[in-house]
Amino acid sequence: MSAEDYEVKRSGQHAVITMPAELDAANADEARRALLGAVSAGPAILVIDMSRTTFCDSAALKAVIGAHTQAVKTSTQLRLVATAVLRILTIVGIDQLIPVYPTLEAALTGAPAAGASPREPGGPAASGGQGTGSG
Repeated sequence: MSAEDYEVKRSGQHAVITMPAELDAANADEARRALLGAVSAGPAILVIDMSRTTFCDSAALKAVIGAHTQAVKTSTQLRLVATAVLRILTIVGIDQLIPVYPTLEAALTGAPAAGASPREPGGPAASGGQGTGSG
């Protein structure tokens, strides 16, 4: 899978990039290029959809962190959708950098879905504002 194979769907101020089932050293560089390209396209909000991702290694996590670094520079708000890989995102602290939502719908609205709370940076649940990551 090349960086061009990662589908980015745009709708208004949102863009959604869908990640594959497995993100590892074999495809992390392509994922990084696709993520950086999606951020560079200038959406106000970029949702990284990892809802179908069942495996994610450190090389892939580095790609997500690289997208976050670029997003900060371009004032793009990143949001993650993750279920199966939520634990690794939490263990390494990515949920402290990027809000993590349980569904794509919740990420697009920025609100919790069906009573579930996204993991906002700087706290365990949505606070209505931007978290600082300190605390």
